[in-house]
Amino acid sequence: MPLLVPPDSVSTDRCTIRRYRLGDGPELARATTASFAHLEPWLPWAQPRQTVEEAVVLVRQFVGRWLLAQDFVLGIWSPDGATLWGGCGFHLRHGPAQDGVAEIGMWIAAEQAGQGLGTHVLQALVEWGFSEWPWLRLVWKCDERNLASRRTAEKAGLQLEGITRGDDIAVDGTRRNTAWYAVLKP
Repeated sequence: MPLLVPPDSVSTDRCTIRRYRLGDGPELARATTASFAHLEPWLPWAQPRQTVEEAVVLVRQFVGRWLLAQDFVLGIWSPDGATLWGGCGFHLRHGPAQDGVAEIGMWIAAEQAGQGLGTHVLQALVEWGFSEWPWLRLVWKCDERNLASRRTAEKAGLQLEGITRGDDIAVDGTRRNTAWYAVLKP
């Protein structure tokens, strides 16, 4: 497989999904801090306050891993590009890019939650992933109890492949079951 040169962004009628850029740290800190209570039950990286300095370091890591084709972290931005509405990405947790499998991860900022944005973004990522990226299989995992995440996957057309029992540690420190969804390139 030739070297992967990933596309930078895709725009829809509702948002722009693009790779992070240097300078995005302050907006990342704002969005994640404002969304802590919404994210904390499901995402172990959520913290009550992310400083701008911490977010700047994260953005630098996102940019570096993108340039090295090691991980593809994206922001979900308002149509004007000024406000971060969430994050997503194509993650290489199941092997190198040449294997054609990526795991989609996503979080939606609290102020945008419950409005269909997650389903919209997931549908856009699937379409984009199979048209401009080399993906043959896209995977979505979530805590079995995260009904909003499960509904998002199902509404976007991903199929439940199974539930693995006690396979991970939940945010609350208990063992969790993980629901595995996937879609194959048509």
